[in-house]
Amino acid sequence: MPITLYEATKVVQPLLLSGKEYVCVLRLHGDVEDGELRRVLEEFTGVIYQKPPLRSSVKRRLRKRRIYYIELLERVERDVLLKIGCEAGTYIRKLCFDIGEALGCGAHMVELRRTRSGPLKEEESVTLHELFHLKSEWEETGDLEVLKKVVLPMEKALDYTPKIYIRDSAVDAICHGAELAAPGVLYVETGIRKGDQVAVMTLKGEAVALAKALATTEEILEMNKGFVAKTQRVLMPRGVYPKSWQKKK
Repeated sequence: MPITLYEATKVVQPLLLSGKEYVCVLRLHGDVEDGELRRVLEEFTGVIYQKPPLRSSVKRRLRKRRIYYIELLERVERDVLLKIGCEAGTYIRKLCFDIGEALGCGAHMVELRRTRSGPLKEEESVTLHELFHLKSEWEETGDLEVLKKVVLPMEKALDYTPKIYIRDSAVDAICHGAELAAPGVLYVETGIRKGDQVAVMTLKGEAVALAKALATTEEILEMNKGFVAKTQRVLMPRGVYPKSWQKKK
């Protein structure tokens, strides 16, 4: 479970919207051959239709979700260990039920463990006991590098968010909530679509703001004027970069 601190709470939304990976135990209600099981698992890879279960926090309406991969890690009789990479908002419990329906024998989820949330992986996580130990060490030594082993910069949460890199002269204006204009853009990552959430970055890789793209990558590269992104959430404090703009009278 990702935990954000102070100003880094502003990047929670990209984490919520990013892909997830789970390891789960699916229990079959009948006997199924391995070949048939693998065949059905392949059918559930790609875009699927899913209706949230009765006990859920969202409306029960049919929606599309993408399953990136389903790996069969291990099987012991009717218990099947699966690794599943999926789009945010996928209900693994419902996926297990649907797999059982497709097999014709029924199935349900027994255990579930999240192993990745966006760019953050389980093997990179720490326990609260480890964090407490490092905090005590920092208090004794005053060495901030001790905490930096486990407290990551908020830019880490934006690894999978498409990015637009801007001039230093445009940074402070964005920090004041201005929309990003084409002259302020230096370069942009590929694959950005109109309406996508993007991260506005400095040349040093510092996060300035989250914004909504007003044009595609190709359109931004050809624009000499006009706005390319609408600022949604400012991440960098004002005044970090020198002001190079003036308010209109």
